[in-house]
Amino acid sequence: MPYYRSVGDVPPTRHTQHRDADGRLRHEELMGEEGFSSDSSLLYHSGVPSAVVASEVWDLPDQTLTPNHPLKPRHLRLHELAGAAPTDPVTGRRLVLGNADVRISYVVATEPSPYYRNATGDECVYVEAGAGVVETALGLVPYRTGDYVVLPRALTHRWVPDATGSPSALYPIEATGHVAPPKRYLSRYGQLLEHAPYCERDLHGPTEPFLAEGADVPVHVKHRAGGRVVGTTLTHATHPFDVVGWDGCLYPYTFNVEDYMPITGKVHQPPPVHQVFEGRNFVICNFLPRKVDYHPLAVPVPYYHSNVDSDEVMFYVAGDYEARKGSGIGLGSVSLHPGGHAHGPQPAAIEASLGVEAFEESAVMVDTFAPLELGEGALACEDPAYAWSWAGRSL
Repeated sequence: MPYYRSVGDVPPTRHTQHRDADGRLRHEELMGEEGFSSDSSLLYHSGVPSAVVASEVWDLPDQTLTPNHPLKPRHLRLHELAGAAPTDPVTGRRLVLGNADVRISYVVATEPSPYYRNATGDECVYVEAGAGVVETALGLVPYRTGDYVVLPRALTHRWVPDATGSPSALYPIEATGHVAPPKRYLSRYGQLLEHAPYCERDLHGPTEPFLAEGADVPVHVKHRAGGRVVGTTLTHATHPFDVVGWDGCLYPYTFNVEDYMPITGKVHQPPPVHQVFEGRNFVICNFLPRKVDYHPLAVPVPYYHSNVDSDEVMFYVAGDYEARKGSGIGLGSVSLHPGGHAHGPQPAAIEASLGVEAFEESAVMVDTFAPLELGEGALACEDPAYAWSWAGRSL
């Protein structure tokens, strides 16, 4: 995170004695990235954060990945993955796409999740629809439609969808590294610069501690073993939500797309102007309602382009995406355009866009710099005719 925050009861000097009103010593924990070389926060626990009493296998949902071979663009209808049975935002995830750097899933949840932490990397979860709260060891993080919820690696948390509202439709983007604002948006000291399409006041983190009591509390942990993503349930002797105070620059937060300021130009702007976050070997972009190109001969939809070094994933969440008209793409669709394949607008969409002054579309894009493979969720909801739609043919 680019700026410091202090919440709850912390001592005036770090790494010194900090006691409660009865004289009991608090237990200080450093939660940090990249060893001691990057952002961190200091947490003050009433219990011992490393005290566990049991470790058992947690059987994850199917994590199988299938190569995109033979190579072709794909159209996935994610809304077909929403089941009728109650599920939660963690154990109910369906793996859609993944590689060694990032995994993309989908879930429509109505139930609170178990206590959970992802030790494989940060999570950036886009809220397609719904509202609720993420309970974390550092405090409460409310979420709503259009939020990105950014959760640091190995932070214990629990998703609690609003029981009185609509289900929470979530698009988890799980990194094997860390997720942060693009470096070009930041000063050398970490402040978001004037040319950035958002600023610190748009990022919302915890404002006070969230304390809970209990003993022998199970926490689901996703981690890596033998090159695979696996699960373990660790039972903590005392409740992990016992942090009376913390300070630092590493914490969960939300950012809503309504606060993003799209960058436009005289002619069509390339995808980097829509970037919101970056991770190791991938980026995340927003395509949002905006005025479009104002050159008198401008072609507002994208030109055809070859992803020489990346795979492009678009998740269509609202409005009417101009470049995909006539292809079967709709709300809840994901398109995968892989490296090695030239792609762009449907032919009829080019003429239809001429003279248009604004686009009313919302989509989340993930570009990866290593090929993506198909999860079981993708195989369950694929539209087999999409690859041939530019040629005007069907299977």
